[in-house]
Amino acid sequence: MTAPTPKSTAPPSSDPTVKGLSGGAVGTGDLVFFVVAAAAPLTVMAGVAPLAIGMAGEAAPLGYLMSGLLLIVFAAGFTAMSRFVRNAGAFYAYIGRGLGRPTGAGSAYVALFSYNAIEVGLLVAFGWFTESGFEDLTGIHVAWWTWALAGLVAIGVLGYLKVTLSAKVLGVALVLEVLVLLVFEAGVLAHGGGPRGLDPGTLSPEQLGAAGVGGMFVLAIGAFVGFEATAIYAEEAREPERTVPRATYIAVAFLALFYTFTVWMIINAYGSDRAQAVADGEGGADMVFTATERFAGAWAADSMNVLIITSAFAATLAFHNGAARYFYALGREGLLPRRLGTVSAKTRAPAAAVVVQSALALAVVVVTMVSGADPYTVTFLWSNGSGILGVMLMQALAALAVYGFFRRDRRGMPAWRVIAAPLVACAGLAVLIVLVCANLDLLTGASGGVNVALIAPLPVLFVAGAVLALRIRGRDPRAYERLTTVDAENV
Repeated sequence: MTAPTPKSTAPPSSDPTVKGLSGGAVGTGDLVFFVVAAAAPLTVMAGVAPLAIGMAGEAAPLGYLMSGLLLIVFAAGFTAMSRFVRNAGAFYAYIGRGLGRPTGAGSAYVALFSYNAIEVGLLVAFGWFTESGFEDLTGIHVAWWTWALAGLVAIGVLGYLKVTLSAKVLGVALVLEVLVLLVFEAGVLAHGGGPRGLDPGTLSPEQLGAAGVGGMFVLAIGAFVGFEATAIYAEEAREPERTVPRATYIAVAFLALFYTFTVWMIINAYGSDRAQAVADGEGGADMVFTATERFAGAWAADSMNVLIITSAFAATLAFHNGAARYFYALGREGLLPRRLGTVSAKTRAPAAAVVVQSALALAVVVVTMVSGADPYTVTFLWSNGSGILGVMLMQALAALAVYGFFRRDRRGMPAWRVIAAPLVACAGLAVLIVLVCANLDLLTGASGGVNVALIAPLPVLFVAGAVLALRIRGRDPRAYERLTTVDAENV
């Protein structure tokens, strides 16, 4: 069969005048909401931070701060490249431009798998949180899968509608979850901390020598997953050469400072000498809720129990939108069926991609329900273990790709931003990837054999994507030349 010519690679739509996603629809604030909502600050602080404190004790705040600083270094080069690449498959396009099309195609499949893994895990977690929260508030038990299916319908509808509506929903959810954490922090500050007061020694670099720091970094770096979504929406952003870098820096800086301060407040609420023991004990899972009730009142703790549900919903919606745009980008360029590269003539959303992504999420919910697997400890933790590792691999490759892209021609950019920063970020991420692989059981709670099975899809998909790109090159060199080069300006 004759491969399509470059002209035919443009995505079809239900209206011939509609060429792609809705350009100019998303501003800096919208991008920040997408990124920070994907990070799910309340879910991370209430559900994950106690685990980090249990591992590393007083070193936990610095773990979040150092992870954020590393990603700001990464963002320096990442955002420099965003001026020249505007593609809804951000990692794929960046890596393809900087390291070659086969490497880009391999990374595309890994990124698609990772975003979907995180999204379906979060959807199931949303159902799990809602089941317990609703029962606590009303005394009525409704199975988690019922809530997950209801959430999937709502998320699918929002994904199908205009992207600006998703931004508004994410904005409201994000503001509420940040506010309730600020209420907790204000309560701790107003009481002057816990038994030992406010202990600045917790922020001393000496704390990083504590045991368990390696495992803590696994959780800390995972708390930032999704920040690269600013580039995913570059095709839909207003003045992307300005809004994408600005939103990226704002989002990462906010998360780094907010996480660091919140974890420091959690430790101070219990006392720096007791916090780790509490986190390791039976009350560790409710550590943040208990402290909130003590320092801010029962109403704040009850609000937090409700808002952790909306936090999970917002994160699921953010990753759903990101995964759908990867489907769209790869369908548009022929790495997946071209039908996925279509948009709705009415909403300019990637309609076919949204439907496929929703169908995958539905399948995971059904399999979890039928198999009787635990929705949190199995589906959520296992899928997020694979997904977080996959995203980190893409970040490391993207950092190296920035160096490759600017190596011969810096295009007016300073060397520190496009040469030094990407190499430092790549090295730092490589170290963290090794730590994640060595401590993956801390994320998944699973045995070695299960963890190997969770990691295995990443190299397999990478090789499959690279082989497909090489096959396209042999079959149709002109179509091969278009890989990673389609963007908002030439679609």
